[in-house]
Amino acid sequence: MAEIQPENMKGTTLDIAAENRARLKQLFPTVFTETRNDKGELTESIDFAKLKAELGTFSDTFESRRERYGMEWPGKKEALHLIQTLSSATLKPYRQESVNFDTTENLFIEGDNLEVLKLLQTSYYGKVKMIYIDPPYNTGKEFIYPDNFSESLETYLEYAGHEGRWKDSQSANAQENPRYHTRWLNMMYPRLYLARNLLRDDGVIFISIDDNEVSNLRKLCDEIFGEENFVAVFPWKKRTTKSDVPFGVSQDYEWVIAFTKGGLQAGVSYERKYYQTSDFPNDRWRLSDLTTQRSAEERPNSAFIMVDPKTGKSYPFNPHRVWGVSIDTFPEYYRKGKIVFPDDYDFFNLSIPAFRVFESEDKAKAIKKFGTDEAMKAVSTFLPKEIGMNENGNKEMLDLFGSKLFSFPKPVSLIKYFVSMISDTSAIVLDFFAGSATTAHAVLDLNKQDNGNRKFILVQLPEPCAPESEAFKAGYKTIADIGKERIRRVIKKLNTEEEGKLDLDNAAKQDRGFKVLKLDKSNFHQWQKLEPSASTERILDQLTLHIDHIDAKATPEELLYEILLKAGFTLTGNIETKTITGKELFSVSDGALLLCLEESVTKELIDAVIDLNPQQFLCLDSAFHGNDQLKANAVQTFNAHNMQKEKHNQILFKTV
Repeated sequence: MAEIQPENMKGTTLDIAAENRARLKQLFPTVFTETRNDKGELTESIDFAKLKAELGTFSDTFESRRERYGMEWPGKKEALHLIQTLSSATLKPYRQESVNFDTTENLFIEGDNLEVLKLLQTSYYGKVKMIYIDPPYNTGKEFIYPDNFSESLETYLEYAGHEGRWKDSQSANAQENPRYHTRWLNMMYPRLYLARNLLRDDGVIFISIDDNEVSNLRKLCDEIFGEENFVAVFPWKKRTTKSDVPFGVSQDYEWVIAFTKGGLQAGVSYERKYYQTSDFPNDRWRLSDLTTQRSAEERPNSAFIMVDPKTGKSYPFNPHRVWGVSIDTFPEYYRKGKIVFPDDYDFFNLSIPAFRVFESEDKAKAIKKFGTDEAMKAVSTFLPKEIGMNENGNKEMLDLFGSKLFSFPKPVSLIKYFVSMISDTSAIVLDFFAGSATTAHAVLDLNKQDNGNRKFILVQLPEPCAPESEAFKAGYKTIADIGKERIRRVIKKLNTEEEGKLDLDNAAKQDRGFKVLKLDKSNFHQWQKLEPSASTERILDQLTLHIDHIDAKATPEELLYEILLKAGFTLTGNIETKTITGKELFSVSDGALLLCLEESVTKELIDAVIDLNPQQFLCLDSAFHGNDQLKANAVQTFNAHNMQKEKHNQILFKTV
């Protein structure tokens, strides 16, 4: 019998624990068993003894020993629990603070970065090529993210609007504090864990740090990213004048720690390891990732089961990261020898098909980009002398603002150097400790330099500027305000430099804009779990919210962006409005998603949507006005359509 209720869109962030269990089940389905809990309900559990047997560690001599190598600190379990706690928050768009809002693919997000990283999981999982962050160094003097901000969205919103309360929360993390290091670790651990999820398999993270926490950061990254994925530590000379001389030694260097997500396949250099095989005697070759940063919703033609023509073995697609070829182009790529399957060669340990790249192709690209194929060499940890120091970062702020509004900004040249290591000129670059927005400045500058199309996502807490600071006196209330204004001024500067030049067409193609989004409560009232002792009035309030669950103050655009965020669409896709059977709909990513926020839907609208064949159709549950027959007919109509179509042509119908 057909389901008569449409699927409801989840109002919370990606369930990390559930996703991990699903991946484990895909690899080891036999270790999952059904058991009954204390209430007699059937639940799914993991047989860990069987899992150890599957992994070949069942007879481990040291299995009973409790000692194990690893990093432990007070609060680590709570930090892990924090990662798994779902968020129902949203990101609200602010057009008036943005530049080229409707066309840009760059984002500036104002809010607590832990909450924001959770919100980005669904839409940006596995899509970020590079992360650069300059987190608090834990010097005992600077602002440390208070623990209570990570406990409650309401707490963050309460403090965000009240400078006095926020100031009171900023107690220095003094070195005499017995939790001096643990506070910093508890702040960093969940953020790095969630950041890793956002990286592509070939993605790289660079983290600036000084001597205070460099050893702890290295161990933390070893655990989260894996020791085998450590790339290097880059020493950065921050000054020439001697200062802060403990034990008579001036600490003139900071460190940039680099890790990859996917090990050696990721890399940050142009050095390549090539193979010579008898089936391609005239050209050496290497392997590259065959998946792309697009999801199944964005690239339905690339969401297909790939079959090895030689063996008949099937390889399913990853819905968050589909194949880099389509079902139509696969035969031609395979004919040209561009696809390598796990069984093709016995000297690889492939689990999924890979892409073959010939040395001649790499050399041609290197000559085009650098003028010589000699550019294909390893990157040294010794940074070039052209890389600036603190004084250069200060001068860049002075040039833009005429005064020193931000303490110790990193020089643009430092971040440009790391971004330039990444060969993908269309990469997404994330910085979730954005500060004065140096990363955005670097991306915009580098795009102008090499005509690239890199995109940035910046996240910054609206930390208030001190009343006695130059920034506050200049009219900037928060650090986030400084960052946004810096990006505006950089865009204006770059556009001014292009005026009167012959390459205006190329300049017009550059994405010199950014969308401002701010962390806020969901526009959809969430059902709250009540205690048995809850008052009748409280219960009635919850029932009322359940009946009319949309915030009356929410604009259609705010609803749209929350739905995009939680339906798995990026926040920078093409958005158009269409009128269909007299109803206004949002068309997202060239019709991949059709969203109707009208107060009522009709059978005629449902039929018209099916004719347009989007990947998803969403409408308000309240738009059916309690007409269960109309809702059931809509579900059955979509089900009938989907039964006649291939999987990649089916329509997902949801209500919100």
